[in-house]
Amino acid sequence: MSTFTHAGTSRLNGSVKVRFANDALRVKVLEKNGHTEVDLMPLPNPMTKEEAVAFLLKIEFYKNDAGVINSEKQAAIEDAQERRTPQAGSKDRPKKEAKKPKQPKKPTMAGIVAKVEAKKAAPKTTLTKAEIEAQLKDIEDAPF
Repeated sequence: MSTFTHAGTSRLNGSVKVRFANDALRVKVLEKNGHTEVDLMPLPNPMTKEEAVAFLLKIEFYKNDAGVINSEKQAAIEDAQERRTPQAGSKDRPKKEAKKPKQPKKPTMAGIVAKVEAKKAAPKTTLTKAEIEAQLKDIEDAPF
């Protein structure tokens, strides 16, 4: 399982999401790729994503120094926690049945007739020997 030394949030295309990194220089990479409001902090020790999200909630990372709650950050962290924690009873769920392979369609007489007619109506794309010889006579010899 991967561990990370930094965690936080950033905004990309209007939505705030939790980000994980192993280096503080990740901020520059995120900003270069269009992220704004990048806010990563070092974790007290290397943590998995699940542990890091729990830590961010524990320290109330979504509050600023004045104690004002950033509801978008809070929602992003809580959403990440919901996605990363195992659901109760998830092991007890019945497994989905495998899809049955589709049976190939049986050809119909109308379909066969339509294909034959389409081939007959198709323009002729090959040239006859006489047409090729006529085109070769019209071509000038190369100067070399």
